Amino acid sequence: MTDPLPLEFHPVTPQRRADLERFSQAHGKFRYCSCMRWRLTSGEMSRSTKADRIDALDRLVEDRIPIGVLAYLGDEAVGWCSVAPRETYLGLERYKALARVDDAPVWSIVCFFVDRRVRRTGATAGLIRAATAYAVTQGARIVEGYPVEPGAKLYTYMGSPAAFSAAGFVDVTPDGRDRRVMRNVANCDGLIEPDMN
Repeated sequence: MTDPLPLEFHPVTPQRRADLERFSQAHGKFRYCSCMRWRLTSGEMSRSTKADRIDALDRLVEDRIPIGVLAYLGDEAVGWCSVAPRETYLGLERYKALARVDDAPVWSIVCFFVDRRVRRTGATAGLIRAATAYAVTQGARIVEGYPVEPGAKLYTYMGSPAAFSAAGFVDVTPDGRDRRVMRNVANCDGLIEPDMN
């Protein structure tokens, strides 16, 4: 890992829709899914087109529904982290391998996309800390992530256990569960700029 970059982090609000659109247009793999994999049920996802998913994400932003945080290097968005209340992820809620571990209300971090120019610089851990801080400003008490080991034949955009550990998350995976669940219950003040709301 190289030295950390001077990244800033901001939630995606209607005022930042143009930044999200530019980020999406510059990253075809992100644009293909538009981070709707866990927001849609499996059936909805299979029936949707790329254009449908782009429009669906844009509508969430327009409706001021929390969707995630962007990382900026200067004025350019170079990283993405999807974070929102777990109940807004319809696909996640139905996915038995990542069933809720308890009845506590949680916000979930489910996906990352980092521009190749800033990979291996701590950007993912920075996005996790910023997403956690944002969730706390919105009333979250617990933030969860569902990382996979690098190289796993799983949805590898969900981050690595090492990145979540670096951001203060601990493993709370129930015994007998294959898919990992990590949580942070700490307040991460100071990582988020005032325009978070």
